[in-house]
Amino acid sequence: MSRQVRFLDTRPLRSSRPFRDLWIGSSAAQLGGQIATVAVLAQVWDLTGSPVGTGAIGLATGLPMVLFGLLGGTLADSVDRRAVVRATVVGQVLAAAGLLAQALADNRSVLLLLALVAMGTACGALGAPARRTFPVRLLPSDQVAAGLALTNVSFQAAMLAGPALAGLIIARWGFPAAYAAQAVTVAVSMLAVIRLPAMKPEGVDVAGGRRRPERGGWGIILRRPTLWGSMATDLSATLLAMPIALFPLVNEVRFDGNPQTLGLFLSAVAVGGITAGLLSGTVTRRRRGGLVQLTAAGVWCVALAGFGLAGPLWLALGCLAVAGAADTVSVVTRSALVQLETPDAYRGRVSSVEHVIGVAGPELGNFRGGLLASATSASFSLVAGGLSAILAIAAVAATNAPLRAYRTPSAATEPTARGVADPATA
Repeated sequence: MSRQVRFLDTRPLRSSRPFRDLWIGSSAAQLGGQIATVAVLAQVWDLTGSPVGTGAIGLATGLPMVLFGLLGGTLADSVDRRAVVRATVVGQVLAAAGLLAQALADNRSVLLLLALVAMGTACGALGAPARRTFPVRLLPSDQVAAGLALTNVSFQAAMLAGPALAGLIIARWGFPAAYAAQAVTVAVSMLAVIRLPAMKPEGVDVAGGRRRPERGGWGIILRRPTLWGSMATDLSATLLAMPIALFPLVNEVRFDGNPQTLGLFLSAVAVGGITAGLLSGTVTRRRRGGLVQLTAAGVWCVALAGFGLAGPLWLALGCLAVAGAADTVSVVTRSALVQLETPDAYRGRVSSVEHVIGVAGPELGNFRGGLLASATSASFSLVAGGLSAILAIAAVAATNAPLRAYRTPSAATEPTARGVADPATA
């Protein structure tokens, strides 16, 4: 196999018009979402002037993500997934219109603002499991990882450009313009979803009313070592080594609390992620997805432990960039593996579990890191977290031979996971 560096694999955009439409719509929505995130944060601060108020935004987004994400998984395995996403995008459009209306009306109620945020988040979370199953239905097996890499690149680009663009819009035209930008991008996303083909879950006769098997996502995850191993790897890396909550403390102790430096920490992670995404053809064409994820997760942990020890700013930023790159590789390979290894009739529920792990792991990891740092120091928390995560990932690798040996199905084969067999009887 060639070891040359390959740039971003754009085959999915050329080979599948539905995937191209989906990617364009999702990219627009992600950019609008980043603009709205900054607008909500600034508006809540303007209304309350309290960190408790801005902290409540996390509550308004976190709870709907978990609750409606799990519900969305069951829904995605029961009805046409395109219909689910269409309906939830309509809800997101209404929530965006509500945010625009309250800004135009000069709303002074933070509860109304947070309620609209929760509504939009709930709709997005309800449709997320169904949306996650789209690439594997729209692309050949050997292009699924490349499609997910393209999605990740657009997300990283939105993270870089969105906040800066939001600041410019708010400073020049105010909150209504920022929310109007989000409404337009969500509308673009809705147009893309409308053009998608119907995607009923395989093995579920929606019209005839045949119900899904009672045992859901957790059952198939626990029965398939590749699935639980991949998710355990991701959970170990985020729960034990998530660094973002420690950025302000590190900045205060080492770099005199300069807010520009704090911004550089976040930008360094995004730059590393985008760089890895632009060079992702190097890994998305490799079939050893399990080994790639384990390696990338290990690099993430080592880089964050290095950040905990780094003295010069350039070295700290370099470690964060490496961590961001490793995170992108890990996320792309994990997402492809999970979708390809899950029978289609179960993909919605398994995707909902993956979604919850992806949301809860980083948040709990930040909480863990903050608690440990408050009792010790930021450096100790980062180094201890990175080393403990490496040990946990090594344990997964040592005990999970199927994950180590996993190979992405080639385009010429029809993988079992894309079939409809009930794993309970496999």
